[in-house]
Amino acid sequence: MQITIHQIDFDTGFADIQFIRETVFIQEQKIPPELEWDEFDPHATHIIARVKEQAVGTARLLDNGSIGRVAVLKPFRKKGVGRKMMHYLMDLAKQHNCSNVQIHAQVVALAFYQKLGFITVGDIFDEAGIPHQTAFCYF
Repeated sequence: MQITIHQIDFDTGFADIQFIRETVFIQEQKIPPELEWDEFDPHATHIIARVKEQAVGTARLLDNGSIGRVAVLKPFRKKGVGRKMMHYLMDLAKQHNCSNVQIHAQVVALAFYQKLGFITVGDIFDEAGIPHQTAFCYF
């Protein structure tokens, strides 16, 4: 399966970003829509993962090295899409002279992030009704 990752402008790529995030977070995980979109979206660096021409994943990187809103459509999970998106964002953070990246990881996804070199810190906390834990990856 050929996976491509592209940086995408939030405004012009909004339809793809919206479809993926609403499918994964709002429909599947039942996150309230008002919690999904925030003031960071317009200023973040967004990426889209595509298989052929279909948008199948998205994530964002904030200027402070925080990665978030990592979402992959269900039929494309466990096929390397998330890993490829994370490597892309981590490389981008390095290019912007970040010494680390951080994520508020859903506890059910911690093993995925740990395989990428993330180390958990602090206690588990609730975010949008889902258990999360902060994790860092240092370069």
